[in-house]
Amino acid sequence: MKRFYLTAAITAATLALPALPALAQTSEVTIGITTTTTGPGAALGIPERNALEFVPKEIGGVPLKVIVLDDGGDPTTATTNARRFVTESKADIIMGSALTPPTIAVSNVANEAGIPHFGLAPFPITPERMKWSVAMPQPIPIVGKVLYDHMKSKGVKTLGYIGYSDSYGDLWFNDLKAQAVPMGMTIVDEERFARPDTSVTGQVLKLVAANPDAILVGASGTAAALPQTELRERGYKGLIYQTHGAASMDFIRIAGKAAEGVLMASGPVMAPEEQPDSALTKKPGLALNSAYEAKYGPNSRSQFAGHSYDAFEILKRVIPAALKTAKPGTPEFREAIRQALLTEKELAASQGVYNFTEKDRYGLDDRSRILLTVKDGKYTLVK
Repeated sequence: MKRFYLTAAITAATLALPALPALAQTSEVTIGITTTTTGPGAALGIPERNALEFVPKEIGGVPLKVIVLDDGGDPTTATTNARRFVTESKADIIMGSALTPPTIAVSNVANEAGIPHFGLAPFPITPERMKWSVAMPQPIPIVGKVLYDHMKSKGVKTLGYIGYSDSYGDLWFNDLKAQAVPMGMTIVDEERFARPDTSVTGQVLKLVAANPDAILVGASGTAAALPQTELRERGYKGLIYQTHGAASMDFIRIAGKAAEGVLMASGPVMAPEEQPDSALTKKPGLALNSAYEAKYGPNSRSQFAGHSYDAFEILKRVIPAALKTAKPGTPEFREAIRQALLTEKELAASQGVYNFTEKDRYGLDDRSRILLTVKDGKYTLVK
């Protein structure tokens, strides 16, 4: 398990200190982040970790103590990490993870402990996880709608689906049924694959045989390129749609020529240059991409980097509000953070403008999604 300390306030001696009493005040805000920097989901977690290099080191005059652990995409490890944040680090805020299954696990721990939790992957926020958790990625019903509207405009009548055989794949397939079917589209084939799989030939052959007008790929990260490539290699000529989980330059790099013409939902961080100056997402999107690409190279921008970066954009507003009523390191401060998430409005970030409520823990609207295609090896906005 790898541990990263992203603040000058932390030294190796920190590990030798006795645990602080649960109710003790501190002079810093402690943020525990578990993400996926190894394993099949590393293409998502590494940009999330990298983006932490460009977030504030202090907010409202209070230093941030940021602790980052790798969970390898494993829910059990993510649970262990989250519990360490609660018991050892006395975290005021928890973030993570990069994949849906471990994010659910982290949310469970945060809600048991009463600590604000920022999910960095789409996940179902059930009533028992609703009090303390919010999600940074766009909710699937909102981002999915831009795909289904485009399908309808192109006269799509029959659909195929291939997605992960886990909760992320379930979220997208359930949304496809809930939104696309009432719009007059029929699902003619559903296929699944596991994140570590290196071949989807059998599933693709069934999809090609069904010959739907369009196929939706419910996958994320570099693995989303696998069905994209095989569908084109097996001669599928219809429209291929990818979810926002695939929105990164790695997708184009791995899929190569097979990426040409793909239609992909994305957050606005992938194309802030094409946004009007009035868009509240433009300034933070340009700031993140400028810093990220300066360090990691041209066209290295990633939707996933936006998830962790945006959590800190929100904290720029939320922490000062919470500090007016409570001190870090206390249950009162955690409750003040939770309340500030509900009272602060129009929280502008690279991926959208957030307005959380007690019932809406995603807090996003149509400003949080765009539709991209790939032309000549580059993402282009579909207008």
